[in-house]
Amino acid sequence: NLILDVSTIPANISDDVKQRACKLASDIISGLDYIGVMGVELFVSNKPDAPLIVNEIAPRVHNSGHWTQDACITSQFEQHIRAITNLPLGDTLRHSDVIMKNLIGADVYQINKYASQPNAKIHLYGKSIVKEGRKMAHVNLLYPLGKLRA
Repeated sequence: NLILDVSTIPANISDDVKQRACKLASDIISGLDYIGVMGVELFVSNKPDAPLIVNEIAPRVHNSGHWTQDACITSQFEQHIRAITNLPLGDTLRHSDVIMKNLIGADVYQINKYASQPNAKIHLYGKSIVKEGRKMAHVNLLYPLGKLRA
C-alpha cells in the first residue's frame, strides 16, 4: 500500500479519467451485499493502458474521504451512521473546494504552520507515539467552491 499525502478536490483530472474512475468504483461495489460507506481508493497513473490503479478497497469510512468532514453537507462519517441505522441518507453536496493534507509521522510537528491559516480545519488523531509512516492527523484547507478548478 502507498500512503496518501494530499488530495485536491475537485481533482485535476480529465472528464474521461473521472468517468472511468466512477465506473470502476461502481463496478467494484455493485456486486457486494454491503450497507454503509465504502472507500475505493484509486491512483491515477501515467500508463495509457492502465490510467487508474486500485490502491485499496475499504469497507468503512476511509482516510481518502476525510475531506468530507469540512467540505460537504454530510460527511462520510455521518453518512455511514445514517446508512447502517437505516436513516435517510444525507445530502453529499460539496460546498467548498478543499485540499486535504495527511500529516504522517514527523509531519505532525508542522501543525503550527497550518493552525495559523484561517481556512484550515485540523483533525488530530490523539496518537501519542510518532512513528515513520504513521498517520497522525490531517488538515483540510477550505476554499470557495470553484477556486481550485483548473
